[in-house]
Amino acid sequence: MSDRPKRTHLDQLVGAEGAGARRAARMEVLAALLWIPAAALLAMAIDGLVFATSGADDLPFYLAGFLAIALLRGLLVMQATRLADRSSLRVQGRLRDALASALARQSPFDTGRVATGQAAATLTDHVAALGPWLTRYQPSRLKVMLVPAIIALAVLPVSWAASIALLLAGPLIPIFMALIGQRVRIASERQLSELGTMNAYLLDRLQGLTTIRLLGAGGQALARLEQAAQALRIGTMRVLRLAFLSSAVLELFAAVGVALVAVYVGFSLLGYLQFGAYDAPLTLAEGLFILLLAPDFFLPMREFAASYHDRATAEAAGKAIAGILESDRPALLGEGAAAVPLNGPARIRLTGARFGYDGTRPVLAGLDLDIPSGEKLALVGPSGSGKSTILALIAGLLRADAGSVEVAGQALTDETADGWRARLAWVGQRPYFLHGSLRRNLTLGHPDRALGEIADALQLASAESVVARLPRGDATLLGEAGQGISGGEGQRLAVARAALRGADIILADEPTAHLDAETAQAVADGLFRLAEGRTLILATHDEALAARCDRIVRLHP
Repeated sequence: MSDRPKRTHLDQLVGAEGAGARRAARMEVLAALLWIPAAALLAMAIDGLVFATSGADDLPFYLAGFLAIALLRGLLVMQATRLADRSSLRVQGRLRDALASALARQSPFDTGRVATGQAAATLTDHVAALGPWLTRYQPSRLKVMLVPAIIALAVLPVSWAASIALLLAGPLIPIFMALIGQRVRIASERQLSELGTMNAYLLDRLQGLTTIRLLGAGGQALARLEQAAQALRIGTMRVLRLAFLSSAVLELFAAVGVALVAVYVGFSLLGYLQFGAYDAPLTLAEGLFILLLAPDFFLPMREFAASYHDRATAEAAGKAIAGILESDRPALLGEGAAAVPLNGPARIRLTGARFGYDGTRPVLAGLDLDIPSGEKLALVGPSGSGKSTILALIAGLLRADAGSVEVAGQALTDETADGWRARLAWVGQRPYFLHGSLRRNLTLGHPDRALGEIADALQLASAESVVARLPRGDATLLGEAGQGISGGEGQRLAVARAALRGADIILADEPTAHLDAETAQAVADGLFRLAEGRTLILATHDEALAARCDRIVRLHP
């Protein structure tokens, strides 16, 4: 069974930070091989004690040598463990940073982007699955390739029969592991997929718990959750069953191999067997040497089998991680990070802009649009006409399939996008609020805003009454997705948040949709007060709201 491409793929994910784990694996191999001279010294010491031969005079030397090697082995194993753990933590930290950056670059307009629950599972469980692969599987793989063969060679000058017995029993284990390896890998991939599905479903239902209760759909949601939990339980037990089965068979082969060697040594020492030691009787020291090495011949194979499911889990996790890091889904321009605002006039120009979602019919087909600095522009059209897409292209949240987008006198590219977005404020149809205080949500990205600035922004957005009714004012904790405030209150707070951003270009996507007339009027008034002296680009179905702009651009599907 060839798994070289998968190992290479995992090695690429691990990168240079895995060098420590590779050094640790070599140190563990050296520690395992040091048992050969230690076993020889111990066997000769016991032989000298039992028969009181001339070798007894060398007993202090044997014991001192044995203790020195044992101490060296312990130090090597301790240092190897430390190196491997540090390397694993560095790898996991780098991958989590890379995943967080990749997830941050996902366009919020990509309907096929990774679900929040799946992303959380990848950042935590999937990345953590690479730890055992580095700290346990990699050392055991190197040991199983070298240690048994070297032990068999060490036994060969003492007894060719014992060496052959070890070599006959040993290959049965990797053959069996190869047979079940594919099933373990498939089961691990399925189990990790079910874990991600479970996380995504649970998070989605927790976020929509209020709606589920209002619709009386609690029973259906609970049934689906139980179904997902059962699928995860079955998948987990399937992986464990295969792991325990492989371990049991391995223990059987190892026990048979050690027993075979022990029977040969025992009968040879009793004089019943006269072969296998090069026409010479097997001495007690030689027999003990063989018996001390026999378990360690199989030990690397046992460790390899015990960690084999770590490899299968890591491969499945690596596939999920690579799926995010190497995704060709639509991504926003730039890194999505804080940046110094881009210099230049707030003029925006789209020339021949073309865009389509997932290869479908283009939403925009050669759009030309010039928006001078300070203009209030309304984009009006039915759903699917491209209003939100234009806003996303202007903000660098989508990449145009063809044509160009020019902002502040420069082409909107990966190099200029972050600086350009530093000049933008976004007021969406459904503003998102994080779990945390209202003040933290209002000053998101600008925590240094003074209390006076916050009060002015709330007044501009007519949102003072929203804060006044909350039990602790702007220190009140909001739930996930803004639980604790209504939709209209959230829209007014979104206008206040945009004011605190200090941006000179405002993008508003259906800011009054689904609001009653009074609330919509309050939101619109706050938005246009904010837009005084600034550029406003507004996507809306509301003709009355559009009429307040300097210019209206009508779009058609």
